Amino acid sequence: MNINKLLTHLLGTILLLSSQHAKAGPMGFKDSFMVMGDFNNNWRESFINYAISPRDALGISATYMRSDDKTQKRTLEEITYTRLLHRWNMPNAQANLWFSGGIGALQGEDEHPGIDEVFSKTIFTPGIQFDYETTRIYFQATHKLYRASNINHDYSSVRAGFSFYETDYDKTQPWLIVEARNMNNLSDKIEITPMLRLINKNFFLEAGVNNSAQPRFNFMYIF
Repeated sequence: MNINKLLTHLLGTILLLSSQHAKAGPMGFKDSFMVMGDFNNNWRESFINYAISPRDALGISATYMRSDDKTQKRTLEEITYTRLLHRWNMPNAQANLWFSGGIGALQGEDEHPGIDEVFSKTIFTPGIQFDYETTRIYFQATHKLYRASNINHDYSSVRAGFSFYETDYDKTQPWLIVEARNMNNLSDKIEITPMLRLINKNFFLEAGVNNSAQPRFNFMYIF
């Protein structure tokens, strides 16, 4: 391999790592916007944020949550802040520790026999995310608090996966991702969802069906 081919290969590898690692986290590069969405029957979340620095982003989000028995419904709109707390750069991998939190308005409805309770409260949503990724394997763990007066809907998730094969940085790469997640006082069981992820440069798409036979669709785009 001559020097030009070697440099081209190294540049491609660096770009591949940087583009895919950017998608592991909840924000993009400085001065970029990130748009994300996560949708199934009981959980619908969408947000957009703007990276004001390489480590900080401000944004807004909207979330809909429903209990498994459909008797509890929650909607919330919040202002969010994301911070990269630490990054570990390794020869062929990268790991990140993130803080992401917000403050907003929670609207709720609880159905009881003969009466429906409707309420509105201020909610706080601090959380931590850790992720580790190479060009072939991926792991992420998240714990986020959803707290308001007399409300605890803390959220936990773990996801892991692998890519089917290596690609150039400008090619679409397919991954298999499996996620397990749960939210306090809205679900008594752990939701498990295997998903196919397609990732390319500044976007990814995920689609799958969970263990309750509910479809799920996620997307992310950085611009």
